[in-house]
Amino acid sequence: MQRRALFGLASAAMIPAGLGLPAARAQEAFPSRPVTMVVPFPPGGATDVAARTLAERMAPLLGQPVIIDNKPGAQTAIGADAVARAAPDGHTILMASGTTMTLNPLLPEKLAYKAEDLTPIVLVTTLPFAVVVKKGLATDVQSFVALAKSRNGQLNYGSNGPTSFNNIAAIAVMEGLGIRMQEVGYRGDAQQLTDLMSGTLDVIVVGGSSALAAMRSGRGTIIGWTGEKERLAVTPDVPNFSELGPNMVCQTHFGLLAPARTPASAIQRLNQAAIKAMEAPELRQRLLSEGQYVAGGTPDDYAAYLKRDADRWRELVGRLARA
Repeated sequence: MQRRALFGLASAAMIPAGLGLPAARAQEAFPSRPVTMVVPFPPGGATDVAARTLAERMAPLLGQPVIIDNKPGAQTAIGADAVARAAPDGHTILMASGTTMTLNPLLPEKLAYKAEDLTPIVLVTTLPFAVVVKKGLATDVQSFVALAKSRNGQLNYGSNGPTSFNNIAAIAVMEGLGIRMQEVGYRGDAQQLTDLMSGTLDVIVVGGSSALAAMRSGRGTIIGWTGEKERLAVTPDVPNFSELGPNMVCQTHFGLLAPARTPASAIQRLNQAAIKAMEAPELRQRLLSEGQYVAGGTPDDYAAYLKRDADRWRELVGRLARA
C-alpha cells in the first residue's frame, strides 16, 4: 500500500499543468455561473431600461443568465459600493451612470467607494440632455433666449440638486446662451415632468425618456439637446446646442464596470459580449429611441472617457459644492 501511495503521488506530479482536477477548476472558463448586473437606480428609469436591454442580449453570448439587481440610493453610491466590495471575478458588474463615475468622485464628501475601486468594461451609451419648455413658452432657441432675457432671470427651471448632472447641463446652456433662470429643487425627473406639463414649471433639463414624454404629450417643446454628435434621429429637427457653441456640450453616460482586480480575461469576455450585443439592430433602435447614442470601444477607451469627463467638470462641480 505504501508503494501504491508513493506511485500515486509521483504520477500526480507528472500530470501536466492544466490537466489535473484542481488546475482545471482554477482555470474554469468564465463565466461559470449567472452574472449579476447591479443597477444603482430604481426599476423603470433610463438606466434600468439600458441595463435590461443589454443584459437580455449579453446572456446567450456569455452562456449564462445576466440578472438585474436594482440597488438605488445615495446618488448611486449604494449600488456602486456593493459592486466595489464584490468578489473580483467578473460575476458581479455595475451599470454605472455619469453621476456614479464622474460627479460623485469629484464631490468633497467622502464616498463609500472610490473610482479606482471599479475597473471599466465598456462605455455603453452617452446621453445628452434636452432643454424642454412648457407649452406655449417658446418654439425654438431664438425665441427662448429672447424671452429669457426679457424676463431678466425670472424663468424657473427644475434641478435634481446643485451638483446633479441635469443642473450642470442647465448651467452650461445658460452660460452659453447668456441667460439666467431660477433653480427650483426636485428629488427627480418625474416630478419635474409633472410640474412642467401642468404649467407650474417653465423649463426642465432632462434626459431623453423624460424629454420625449413631454414632447409626445403635446405639453412640452424640446428646443435643443446638449449633445456633441449628430442630431438625434428621434428628433431630427431639433438642434444640438453645440451647433451654437461647443461649451454647451454636456452629456452623461451609462457604462459597465467590475470590481478592481477582476482578471483581464473576464473583463475582455464581458467587453466582447457587450459589444456584440450592442450591434443588434433592435437594441440600437431601442436606445436611440430613448435619446441615447450607442458607444462601445475597449476598456481603455472607457477609462479615457472617464478621465476627460472628470477633467471637464472638476472646476464647476467644486464651485457648486462650495456654494
